[in-house]
Amino acid sequence: MDDLPKELTLAAFCGAAIRQNTTANILACNEQTAPYGLTLTPQAAAALAETQALSLKRAGRIEFGGGIAQQLILAFCDSPYLDAQSYEQTLHELTEGFYEFKNDTCDVLSDTALLRVMRQAFDGVCRGSVEQLLGTVLPALARHIRAGGTLREFLSVYDMSGDAPADSETDGGDDSDE
Repeated sequence: MDDLPKELTLAAFCGAAIRQNTTANILACNEQTAPYGLTLTPQAAAALAETQALSLKRAGRIEFGGGIAQQLILAFCDSPYLDAQSYEQTLHELTEGFYEFKNDTCDVLSDTALLRVMRQAFDGVCRGSVEQLLGTVLPALARHIRAGGTLREFLSVYDMSGDAPADSETDGGDDSDE
């Protein structure tokens, strides 16, 4: 290691420390997710922390704190469409999609607002399909936002439930950064 520039060894050390902290935060979620039959092993938590780090890098983003994995877990753990067999893979896909669509929506939406839309669509119109969420709903949201629209407008037009027409009260609040 003596022949590596100090910046590289410091960056590697910090990256490892962040992933270790993220892994611990993810494992701490097991207490809240266990009643739903959903838990992650230490290896699965470490893999999810790595997915988060790689997704951030691919998206050209940096985050301070634990990142989105813990928030995603808590936002989705009580979904009727998650089960023990698909839980880990779904979290990987949602994590990757979250950062992609944070960029695609030009950071207009807060993390909380984007998570809320993702969960509402996942349980509603997508009926648990990550592919539909990431391939249809979120791209439509990103196009709408880039065209100058608001989250409230999107929710009033896009039927998130998959059943009845959406109304302006379904967005759970404003569409500003929280």
